[in-house]
Amino acid sequence: MIRFYAPDIANDPRLPETESGHCIRVLRHKEGDEVEVIDGKGGLYRCVIADARPKGVLLEVVSQEQIASPWGNEITIAVAPTKNVDRMEWMIEKLTEIGINRFVPVRCEHSERKDLKIERIEKIAISAMKQSLKATMPVLQQVTPLRHFIETLPPTVTARYIAYCNDEVYERRLLASSITPDTDCVVLIGPEGDFSPEEVKFAVDNGFVPVSLGPCRLRTETAAVVAADTIHIVSTLKQAL
Repeated sequence: MIRFYAPDIANDPRLPETESGHCIRVLRHKEGDEVEVIDGKGGLYRCVIADARPKGVLLEVVSQEQIASPWGNEITIAVAPTKNVDRMEWMIEKLTEIGINRFVPVRCEHSERKDLKIERIEKIAISAMKQSLKATMPVLQQVTPLRHFIETLPPTVTARYIAYCNDEVYERRLLASSITPDTDCVVLIGPEGDFSPEEVKFAVDNGFVPVSLGPCRLRTETAAVVAADTIHIVSTLKQAL
């Protein structure tokens, strides 16, 4: 069953206009049809269409349940936006499908893109969330200066990693012993021009461990996806032991 997204369904049992148009005009739903609605905060609502208006479908909530996240970690991926916006949009789609809790675009010294339209990537994340049958949206933050992001990280985030290109870190794989199924993790991925030495030092001084994502050089967006998936794989393996 196709899921619809209504972030405020708990207070207003209607589908947003875009979702309503898709529901009525494209999928041809009508009054009395059952639909599933997610709120992006873990809530899954089973509903019946009470009023099939293309600009605002009115719903009758039949039941509601809270869907727990399939992973135990609190995963934050912080990435310098790429010059090519299409690559950022692809990355957000894949990160949402894989599963992360928070995405933070960070502004670095070598960043080629200083801003990012969060509204656009939010639409992509919503679509990926629905397609992958999740009920929780990752938090999408505005572009944040790298140093501010590091300085404001809560102390509960104990697994901190910074991935960058350096011969000395190629053997320090992200398969680290500090990642467990309930560890709060954050991974920093730099811009096309990589982090500056000063940025690396600042991150390391604030508890970040330099790591490699493998022997091959990866694009920024690929590195972010590999990092998120690696955390999931390591956590799953340790949970099975």
